[in-house]
Amino acid sequence: MFKASDVKELREKTGAGMLDCKKALTETEGDMEKAIDWLREKGISKAAKKEGRVAAEGLCEIKIEGNNAVMIEVNSETDFVAQNEEFTSFVTYLSEIILKNNFKTNEEVLNFQDGEETIQDKLVAKIAKIGEKIDFRRFQKLEKKEDEVFGSYKHMGGKIGALVILNGAKEEVAKDVAMHVAAMNPIAINRNEVPQDLVERESHIIKEQVMQEGKPEDIAEKMVVGRLNKFYKEACLEEQPFIKENSINVKTYVENNGGKLISMVRFAVGEGIEKKEEDFAAEVMNQVNGQ
Repeated sequence: MFKASDVKELREKTGAGMLDCKKALTETEGDMEKAIDWLREKGISKAAKKEGRVAAEGLCEIKIEGNNAVMIEVNSETDFVAQNEEFTSFVTYLSEIILKNNFKTNEEVLNFQDGEETIQDKLVAKIAKIGEKIDFRRFQKLEKKEDEVFGSYKHMGGKIGALVILNGAKEEVAKDVAMHVAAMNPIAINRNEVPQDLVERESHIIKEQVMQEGKPEDIAEKMVVGRLNKFYKEACLEEQPFIKENSINVKTYVENNGGKLISMVRFAVGEGIEKKEEDFAAEVMNQVNGQ
C-alpha cells in the first residue's frame, strides 16, 4: 500500500513521528495529501510549523554516574517553556539516555531507538504537545579515572553549566572550580590549549592597535608579547584569579589542595544564537494562542 520512503517523506513534510505517519498512510490508503490532512486534523503535524522559529532559551543539564558524566543543552523559544515540567522532564530523560550510551554525534542521539520510537519521534511529539520549537543543541561527555573527581555547577537553574575533572583533589574543590568556570568563562585550561587561530587573531588585533598608537612595526611586534600575556591571564583557567580568593590564581588554589586540573566544559544557554527580540506581552499572547 505504501513504502518506507513514503513514511520518510511524510515525516519530513509534517514533522510527525514515524508511528503517526505509518498510521496516517494506513488510514488514507497511502495517499500522501490525504495523510497530511489526516495528521493536521489530529493536530499531530503542528510541530512542523515551529521549525523556522528561534529557540534560544532552554536548559543545561548535567548527569554524573560513576566515572562518566555528561552535560547537554536543550533549547526552547521562551523561558516559560524552559521551566515547564514537560520540558524539564524531557531534558532529564535525554541526559540519562546519552549518559548510558556511547553516542558521538547529535544525529546518533536523535536516531536512537528507545522502545517503539526514536528520540527524534519523542522530540517531535513533545514539540506538538508543548507548542514551541524545541532543539537538542549539543552534548559533551567526560570520563574520569579512579583517582580523579568530577566537579559540577549549574547557575540560574541551568542557564549556565560547568563540568570539570580534577586529579588528587576533593569533590568540594572540584565544585569550587566548576563554579569559577561558570562565572568567569575561560577559553581553555592553559595556554597550550588555546586555539592557535584565536591567538593569531588576538596578536593581529594587538599589533594593529599598537601601530595606531604611533609605534613603529618592530616595537609593535615586541609589545604584542606583553599584551598577549594579559590576554592569556584573562582567558586561561589556570591563570585566572580565583573567584573565592583572588590573591591567587586557580592553578595555585587547586595545587594548594593537592590537585591538578584535567579537563573542563562550560555551556551557556543560547550562546551564539541570534535571539529574536520580543516583548513580554507578545510572549504571553503567543503562549495563549498556541503559536
